[in-house]
Amino acid sequence: MDGVNHSAVSEFVLLGLTDSWEILLFVFSSAFYVASMMGNSLIILTVTSDPHLHSPMYFLLANLSFSDLGVSSVTSPKMIYDLFRKHKVISFSGCIIQFFFIHVIGGVEMVLLIAMAFDRYIAIGKPLHYLTIMSPRMCIFFLVAAWMTGLIHSMVQLSFLVNLPFCGPNVLDSFYCDFPQFIKLACTDTHQLEFTVTANSGFIPVVSFLLLIISYIIIILTVQKHSSDGSSKALSTLSAHITVVILFFGPLIFFYTWPSPSTHLDKFLAIFDAVLTPFLNPIICTFRNQEMKVAMKRIYRQLVNYRKSS
Repeated sequence: MDGVNHSAVSEFVLLGLTDSWEILLFVFSSAFYVASMMGNSLIILTVTSDPHLHSPMYFLLANLSFSDLGVSSVTSPKMIYDLFRKHKVISFSGCIIQFFFIHVIGGVEMVLLIAMAFDRYIAIGKPLHYLTIMSPRMCIFFLVAAWMTGLIHSMVQLSFLVNLPFCGPNVLDSFYCDFPQFIKLACTDTHQLEFTVTANSGFIPVVSFLLLIISYIIIILTVQKHSSDGSSKALSTLSAHITVVILFFGPLIFFYTWPSPSTHLDKFLAIFDAVLTPFLNPIICTFRNQEMKVAMKRIYRQLVNYRKSS
């Protein structure tokens, strides 16, 4: 590319979701965004305010809901805002910020899901030692490990972009910034870098997903060996956790490891991960959880009584 006038790219054009159905997409995206924010906030409020839920399982669940608030907020507000804009742009620094938070939160959720699987294994396999192993110190360790993993993973990903030259092409066929398309816009050979990013962002989730599935199979087999009144409750909790794991890892693995995904499928997976998954997680985690339902009703009654008294 010698002899070409290389001018630094200061902003990127986002093609967004589609040029039609803006009103329908606006209603759909806004409704799910608000619902996910309210649902996850309700879980955090319920767990923190109800002493009956001050246990390791609900501690991890509340932190998962907190990270889901971040998932919803990183890309959804701009996507909704851009639906009625003809010229959709994002600055270079805006892209970097999206990169950073997307991968921080992704790393956090990955470790939290592993921690939740470990918590269920100890609760079912070693119930007499549960409170000793899953002590407050262990819970804090998992939380710190989750955020450290997310930060390190995100910084490693960002280090790949520091010296990349962007000198012309600046169109992203998406509604947000992420590595696969972004790297291809660089004015240099990025084949090796694309492989490295795929290995970092694709291989790790695949291995984590397989380990989690194997772990849950072992836990389910353990539950079936101990036939008791708590078995159905344990299986119900496990089914909710497994569903959350599949919802999180499914789009992520497909997005980063599929050789040549179509643009439409790529966008569907991205919006599913950014809008639908944070909305579904609180529903899945509370739908068959009697303790959470009772706690939410208790909080609701307290709020009603407080309003009446005031």
